Amino acid sequence: MTTEIRPPADATAAQTETQARTAGGAGPESRPMDLLRFATAGSVDDGKSTLIGRLLYDTKSLFTDQLAAVEAVSAARGDEYTNLALLTDGLRAEREQGITIDVAYRYFATPRRKFIIADTPGHIQYTRNMVTGASTADLALILVDARKGLVEQSRRHAFLCSLLRVPHLVLCVNKMDLVDWSQEVFERIADEFAAFAAKLDVPDLTVVPISALKGDNIVTRSENMPWYEGPSLLHHLERVHIASDRNLVDVRFPVQYVIRPQSTTVTDYRGYAGQVASGVLKPDDEVMVLPSGFTSRIAAVETADGPVAEAFPPMSVTVRLTDEIDISRGDMICRPNNSPSVSQDIEAMVCWMDETRPLQVGGKYAIKHTTRSARAIVRGLHYRLDINTLHRDEAAGELKLNEIGRVRLRTTVPLLADEYRRNRTTGGFVIIDESTNRTVGAGMIVEAA
Repeated sequence: MTTEIRPPADATAAQTETQARTAGGAGPESRPMDLLRFATAGSVDDGKSTLIGRLLYDTKSLFTDQLAAVEAVSAARGDEYTNLALLTDGLRAEREQGITIDVAYRYFATPRRKFIIADTPGHIQYTRNMVTGASTADLALILVDARKGLVEQSRRHAFLCSLLRVPHLVLCVNKMDLVDWSQEVFERIADEFAAFAAKLDVPDLTVVPISALKGDNIVTRSENMPWYEGPSLLHHLERVHIASDRNLVDVRFPVQYVIRPQSTTVTDYRGYAGQVASGVLKPDDEVMVLPSGFTSRIAAVETADGPVAEAFPPMSVTVRLTDEIDISRGDMICRPNNSPSVSQDIEAMVCWMDETRPLQVGGKYAIKHTTRSARAIVRGLHYRLDINTLHRDEAAGELKLNEIGRVRLRTTVPLLADEYRRNRTTGGFVIIDESTNRTVGAGMIVEAA
């Protein structure tokens, strides 16, 4: 039986991913499996948490005592059925209100693939939580209540997924049992969403009719909807192609740590540790170090298990060079003829996450970009974006909680950046309030001039 890996309350998504990658379940051939990170999105009460609970239940990814606890809580609440949404809605406030507030990460695996799910909230006041959960997703499930059709939050979350460059979208028309499994209702919602998605940058869209509560079209094809000829949701999740989504052309290796062993037996070892953001690193490749501009060749690429022939995203490796170059945390290894922009002037789309103080022109903040830290001042606010209508408010003077706008920043040190649409790792950054050390914004670089 595949078991759920439940991170502690303060575990980050990266820690959860590490657990998933090292967990068992490789199948009888013990072949390595890829990992699909996906997030749920949609309006309130569209069934996001129930869908995740159903996936965990139908793939037998639950302990017996976990299921028993959910059954007991469901009975105590007076539910006539086992409320699978309780598997992810763990906060007391979430269970009292029947909504999702925080982002919950869950893990499960099938013989074909490993999965990390980010269950994101649907309320408009928790848009920042949804942005956090979808920022690292390979795929987003956008749920729609078949009775209500597309609502404001459905369009809002679809736009945010497009803005965050999530490569694959799956529209799940949920609660089909409450509309008598109507093909007409499903096709009307699918056509309406496709027309809206045509205005966005959505490279891959799939539409599936489901009933998360009853399990129709979740793991196996539903007998209640013989008119639907597509795959079940899990079948699509297991087979959606994500390998080509990674940028394997632009070599970007932000240096996180310089390894210099303090040993009498090892005196000449100098390694640069970090996570490959994009591209492929191989021994004897010619590389350039930014911001210094010095060039060298890769002597070796090493992991905890020893040297490897190549490294690609998102592997964490140590790179050794043939020349001794002064490299420190925040520097970046790239190709001589394919380097990121080195700039102190940044144009970015910013999602503001602070409920106490809005972003204003002239505001000073700290910025965390890859492994580099800097301070920045807001030079200008071009416009605030109305997520519902996609209109631009060029008269806006500030960004409040959950608002998104295009901002011009000036940093104290140059950032080694790419456009977010080309590289989500080197194109994204977080904004920190230095007085409170709180993360107050997330940015996606549009242009580094």
